[in-house]
Amino acid sequence: MHLPVLRGCALLIFVVLATSFDGFAQHNNTTTDPQITQKIRALSRAYDDAVNNNDAVAVAALFTEDPVLVSDRGPIHGRKPIENWYSGVFQVWHPRNHIGTPDGNDPHTTCFSGDEAWETGEWSETEQGKPGRPIQSRGYWSTVYIRDGADWKIGMLIYNVTPAKSRD
Repeated sequence: MHLPVLRGCALLIFVVLATSFDGFAQHNNTTTDPQITQKIRALSRAYDDAVNNNDAVAVAALFTEDPVLVSDRGPIHGRKPIENWYSGVFQVWHPRNHIGTPDGNDPHTTCFSGDEAWETGEWSETEQGKPGRPIQSRGYWSTVYIRDGADWKIGMLIYNVTPAKSRD
């Protein structure tokens, strides 16, 4: 239902980010409703908690029915495929201390009808593989949120993994 709007605005976001990230980030097109910000922050904390608990079902429940996850390995379409993807990740890696930190104070509602919002930020976590020492990972993310009744869900999550700095 929201996918065509989501794709159109996501494309706009990608084009603007690709051509002028600094200028785009400096625009003050944020939500003015503190309740929206509060609900989206709660959704972000629930995502962090689900990842820290290695709970693929809980992660997938935070997404809309027709979401897209763009991982560092490519796009995954649909809630169940996203759940399966996280299940596979959690079998190999056991993230903990996952923290997503948004850029700015409020989600943006630019180009949307009021039932969608977006924001960007940084993430970090400690990953534990079988066997081995913990690995510190970090990167950047961008999320499009969709209003679902009185709540909000993740319609699109895009992230990258920033390469570790070399140790000279």
